[in-house]
Amino acid sequence: MLKISNFRVPLTEDTPLARMAARRLKLAPDAVRQVIIMRRAVDARRKNSIHFVYTLAVDITVPPGQALNRLAGDKDVALLAPVRPEEIAPGSKQLTDRPVVVGAGPAGLFAAFMLARYGYKPLLIERGRDVEQRARDIADFWRTGRLDETSNVQFGEGGAGTFSDGKLTTRVTDPRMAEVLDIMVAAGAPPEIKYLHKPHIGTDKLRQVVKNIRARIIEMGGEVEFEAKLTGLEAADGSLKGITINDNRKLSCQALFLAIGHSARDTYQFLHEACIAMEAKPFAVGVRIEHPQELIDQSQYGAAAGHPKLGAADYALVYQDRAAGRAAYSFCMCPGGLVVAAASEQGAVVTNGMSLFSRDSGIANSALAVTVNPADCGPGILAGIEFQRRYERLAFTLGGQNYAAPVQTVGDFLTGKSGSTNYLAKPSYHPGVTPARLEQCLPEFVTATLARALPDFGRKIRGFDHPGAVLTGVETRTSAPVRIVRGADFVSVNTGGLYPIGEGAGYAGGIMSAALDGMNAAIRFIQEYQP
Repeated sequence: MLKISNFRVPLTEDTPLARMAARRLKLAPDAVRQVIIMRRAVDARRKNSIHFVYTLAVDITVPPGQALNRLAGDKDVALLAPVRPEEIAPGSKQLTDRPVVVGAGPAGLFAAFMLARYGYKPLLIERGRDVEQRARDIADFWRTGRLDETSNVQFGEGGAGTFSDGKLTTRVTDPRMAEVLDIMVAAGAPPEIKYLHKPHIGTDKLRQVVKNIRARIIEMGGEVEFEAKLTGLEAADGSLKGITINDNRKLSCQALFLAIGHSARDTYQFLHEACIAMEAKPFAVGVRIEHPQELIDQSQYGAAAGHPKLGAADYALVYQDRAAGRAAYSFCMCPGGLVVAAASEQGAVVTNGMSLFSRDSGIANSALAVTVNPADCGPGILAGIEFQRRYERLAFTLGGQNYAAPVQTVGDFLTGKSGSTNYLAKPSYHPGVTPARLEQCLPEFVTATLARALPDFGRKIRGFDHPGAVLTGVETRTSAPVRIVRGADFVSVNTGGLYPIGEGAGYAGGIMSAALDGMNAAIRFIQEYQP
């Protein structure tokens, strides 16, 4: 097969790809058997000339060398080199117990999937509930303000990302990325996630994908338990010996994959008390901002805004505040989505963003986050957790102590006022919102940096700093405030048999990177131990 890179197709072009590929290769149309899209991105730098940019694999009837001779010197056409994943050979060390995976987010699910695939019969435990019951619990919270600390946006099957946009964009480059996507597609994800530059599944489809991955783990010999919370570790001579579940059930365990997620604060506490090696790390806090999706579409696509081939536009913004030595940036941008209540503790307000697969709510929202360093939080490895908790509780009080969120228009925020309800787009957060001054539930350095960033973002996206744009507080769970320290072998530096993985361990930042981290940790384990 041949590979065509940088294959540009105008937005308005409707000719079949196979015919266009034949023309590009200077072949007759019937000389192209098949075209496989390897990559597709949108180039909208010139609003009056938007293009899709493809990388294609093309199967042709003529010898590839003959076709390449016709295109000598064309750097965008080459033979397609087959990619073969690294062979995984199980190791020789013997196991006395099956491995245990803690947490059914992407890191835990993919670690358990690989372990089950290679015959290790893992036990996967999750402190929350299965994804179907979890969806009902969350819907009830959003409707009534009744928070269930066991089952919420942070805890439960699928992890926090299940009730987000389901974005699969990642900065990580890993040869096993295609394997992760293949597993997701086999579990029901849209096939185009394998080639889109910015793939997403959407929370509605992701729930079924998660459920199907769980079913495959069980089919391959694994076991999954819900409402099963890790509450203790037993170690001796620097190695793991056992665990406790729900304070009353002890298991012998020599291999534990710890995929706890970034909000398992009680778990961090007992790990710290058990002297597991941990360190404070930077994170970020801020607010959610909402605009009419049409405003973002017009800014990004110009006259082509609303074209059915383009869908809802997204954005990525960064502001370097040199005066303060900090950055403000957009995070977890959700086109056509909504702002959601994401608390996991009583008496705290936390926001997040979510989109369905269709991204058709008419509202664009994103976190605007400002970097927080360990020195900002005070002494102690767990000081970042208390820092987050402090501002979540202030937001709860400011919102009315009923899980309503404090909101402020950009105009009021920039002029030091409050009370305006002349919203550019109606706030989408439920169970409700309360106009307030967000400076009362955020650190001064965060609000000052955001105040300088917003006009800059307005110069990059026309209307971004419109006085009626809505800010909702607070966004605190951008990443884990601690890292569970491990070596190159994925094992804790001071506790053998403990594999800290994913976002909660401080080694990932999204669905894809967490899934890859869990998969790679499992592979390293497989290469050392017999099934």
